[in-house]
Amino acid sequence: MVLSAIEHHEPQSRRLVDDDLAASFLPARLRLLVGLARVGALRQAALRAMDRSGPGLWVSILCRKRFIDERLSDPINEFDTVVVLGAGLDTRAYRIAQHSDLPVFEVDQQINIDRKAAVVQRVLGSSPESVHLVPVDFERDELMSALEAHGYRASGRTFFIWEGVTQYLTPETVRATLRQLSGAEAGSRLIFTYVRQDFIDGTQRYGADAAYLRFRQRSQLWKSGLVPEDVGELLADYGWRLVEQAGPSYFRDLYIRPTGRTLAASPIEWTVLAER
Repeated sequence: MVLSAIEHHEPQSRRLVDDDLAASFLPARLRLLVGLARVGALRQAALRAMDRSGPGLWVSILCRKRFIDERLSDPINEFDTVVVLGAGLDTRAYRIAQHSDLPVFEVDQQINIDRKAAVVQRVLGSSPESVHLVPVDFERDELMSALEAHGYRASGRTFFIWEGVTQYLTPETVRATLRQLSGAEAGSRLIFTYVRQDFIDGTQRYGADAAYLRFRQRSQLWKSGLVPEDVGELLADYGWRLVEQAGPSYFRDLYIRPTGRTLAASPIEWTVLAER
């Protein structure tokens, strides 16, 4: 969300993603940082510092958000519900609520749900009636039972968003979650992101040694990865059909080049669109 907020200082024609709520959802100290990034030189310095940790990772994060926003707002697609798995401070539900009463269920751990509720109260005064906060620990709780207890109905077509989460879960939990989503109504869609298995294994670090040290060596924050060529088969095991995968070349051609900026997305993380 810091990256989305900083990106909002770019001229509109140069933005990789457009999120007018991102800055307001951040804690005060991070809002201060984002405010300083109004100065172009400081903004570029901050982004270069991020790039040293993991070349192209911040670009990938912004591009994946753009990819999700575009698929969700595509007028060809009609959905009855949106479910955001691992919502964190994401603003998407509240941007939707600005122009629609489409039900959105935000799922996260209890501590994050409590923080989100406080942030929404501070920024908006109250939560939109269409947004539902659902506490779930993916490693321990039954996802669908928790959703249904908060009013979710699986009989409608759902757009599931699972962004920036799978690498933090065990492989068993990733598959258990896909198993629970296998009962989604026909026509439902799922977008999720994953980190490449060869990065998790350490056999390919893609120039991101600092990120590997942080997420895999100092602590095992990132636990799971996938192989791009195997994603279609994995999805098929749970009743989903792979529609497309977006990686660095996709983001370069569709999002980066039109801005005129000389940027490159990381090959470490990929974004998947699947359909029931």
